[in-house]
Amino acid sequence: MSPRKAVVAALAAALLAGPGVAQAATQQTTPAPAPVRDRAAAATITWSLVRASNPTEDQRTAYDAITRAMNAAVARYNNLSDLGKTITVRYEPGVPTADGNINGTIRFGSNRSYMNERTALHEIAHTIGVGTSSGWSRLGGSGTWTGGQATALVKQYDGSGAKISTGGGHFWPYGLNYDNEWSTTAADRHVHIVAAMVRDGL
Repeated sequence: MSPRKAVVAALAAALLAGPGVAQAATQQTTPAPAPVRDRAAAATITWSLVRASNPTEDQRTAYDAITRAMNAAVARYNNLSDLGKTITVRYEPGVPTADGNINGTIRFGSNRSYMNERTALHEIAHTIGVGTSSGWSRLGGSGTWTGGQATALVKQYDGSGAKISTGGGHFWPYGLNYDNEWSTTAADRHVHIVAAMVRDGL
């Protein structure tokens, strides 16, 4: 048989074999999408601490406490959301409590009671836009968050009558504004709500 006839015969055999062969070939050459749990997050929150070159004992103990708080808070955000931000943290004893800015800066004052995960989560939210972005003013300026995704989420958590109240650059419930709001569940819900606010246009 000539080479040309051999090719024609092979093609004819493939066509006569029916759709099962074609499907098998397609399945082998088209990889299945990875399960959601195996996909990398779209973004990551990272942070760094500005340290004095020759720190005092006060600075060293503050750095240790801030590091523990930020590591825990950043891990929670990265585990539960796909939010991204590069954050610079400073220890500034003159700050009364702690504060966060949309420019990516967080400052902790000397009061050690604020050097905890609850405060770090709260301040990270400010760097992402809670109370600090134009989206916040547009969607939260009326005293109630009007974005659909975060509103639906709080109703899922707390019932059909639930809403997210806003004021003074903060939100509640789940804003983690005070230590008495802290629980593992509230911390997880805080992250989910902030991520939903971002999807709403924060």
